[in-house]
Amino acid sequence: MTLNSLMPVLPELVVVVGAMLLLMFGVFRGEDSTPIVEAGALVVLAIAAVLILMQPSAPAELFGGSIVIDAFARFFKILILIGAAAALVMSMPFWRNHKLNRFEFSVVVLLSVAGMMVMVSARDLIALYLGIELMSLALYVIAAIDRENVRSTEAGLKYFVLGALSSGMLLYGASLAYGFTGTVSFAGIAAAAKSPSTGLVFGIVFLFAGLAFKVSAVPFHMWTPDVYEGAPTPVTAFFAAAPKVAAIALFVRVAITAFPNITLSWQQIIVFISIASMVLGAFAAIGQKNIKRLMAYSSIGHVGYALVGLAPGTAEGVSGVLIYMTIYLAMTLGTFAVVIAMRRDGGQIEEIDQLAGLSRTQPVMAFVLAALLFSLAGIPPLAGFFAKFYVFLAAIQGKFYALAVIGVLASVVGAYYYLRIVKIMYIDEPAQRFLPMPKPVAIVLALSGIFTILFFVYPGPLVAAANAAAKSLF
Repeated sequence: MTLNSLMPVLPELVVVVGAMLLLMFGVFRGEDSTPIVEAGALVVLAIAAVLILMQPSAPAELFGGSIVIDAFARFFKILILIGAAAALVMSMPFWRNHKLNRFEFSVVVLLSVAGMMVMVSARDLIALYLGIELMSLALYVIAAIDRENVRSTEAGLKYFVLGALSSGMLLYGASLAYGFTGTVSFAGIAAAAKSPSTGLVFGIVFLFAGLAFKVSAVPFHMWTPDVYEGAPTPVTAFFAAAPKVAAIALFVRVAITAFPNITLSWQQIIVFISIASMVLGAFAAIGQKNIKRLMAYSSIGHVGYALVGLAPGTAEGVSGVLIYMTIYLAMTLGTFAVVIAMRRDGGQIEEIDQLAGLSRTQPVMAFVLAALLFSLAGIPPLAGFFAKFYVFLAAIQGKFYALAVIGVLASVVGAYYYLRIVKIMYIDEPAQRFLPMPKPVAIVLALSGIFTILFFVYPGPLVAAANAAAKSLF
């Protein structure tokens, strides 16, 4: 292993080394180091993104094929870095306002990002598990980072206990896959699994159960509403963005590259959890009064829609998943920017009813939030409509007609709770005005709103990048 051979994983090395240096700086400097560590973390993420964009287009393999750097991995790594950077930017004023200046947050986010980058490049079961655990252990910590808050510590504990259970299922599935194929490599598993055996099918079930937990798909979604509600809002925004994107990427890579010859065996699993997630996400969110819990059920539903694109097992479907996750990332970050900005003199507000009359007290914020909510509901010509269009089109081309129809019907039901928030903002009597939105949060909201509203004007670059990334898997 030479220094030159490590160049493909230079972005990951930059993130890890940057995290270690910032940790040492923070330890020796103390709590006063928080602003410098936060800025340093953003610089590290920016350098990693530039290095990824500069990488040659040809795929590269490292560590005996355990890690692959291809167009698919690069696409998702850029999304992960964008999601993490946006969450860090939005967290800065939040921690100041709540007097929680902890430099550790930025360091742990960097470490979780390193785990996510390993996940999306993993091409064997061992690299997959190492990436997932590096990401997950960091996420457990930041869920409970507000140690004085009972809800935050409870969220961290619930996430840790259920996460340990999911890791056990994933490991059991991986061990069965290894036992019945004799290899941990995705390519080796694909070559050995020419026909489905009972043991291998059990392995796929347990492996997909562990991955379904990471994407919070039904029936492994139970942790999501409680953790989203209990964790500090910037942490929730991060959970809903970068880790979700990384877990979907891993789900797609495992299904497409490790089990291409026994597609029928895993398609049934994907179709089931996709339908269950869409339906539960649509109906369970209707009665929610806390906006973070509503966004938790919304994210469960959107995972279901994304998996609609994976079900056919085609390049078009995978491309649809990539487009969907890009647009979902933008919509989610923008929505959470508004949630972070829901502050009054008494502190942070999380109840949906507190948005009453926002169009009259803060019309710009209300307009952008309404656009994001319409987009989440899939109403044209906003970006969310095109996200659903691509995955439903892939399902129809793959002859999964019932799946597409159920997805459309679930979208109609889900539109109710998004439109209810718009009604509260534009029709109800105004509540007390929120405090002015911090500039970093306003920047994230503005960029998210512009992307969501104007996506239809020039969707070509994203579609072309998604198509190229999808084809690299096949």
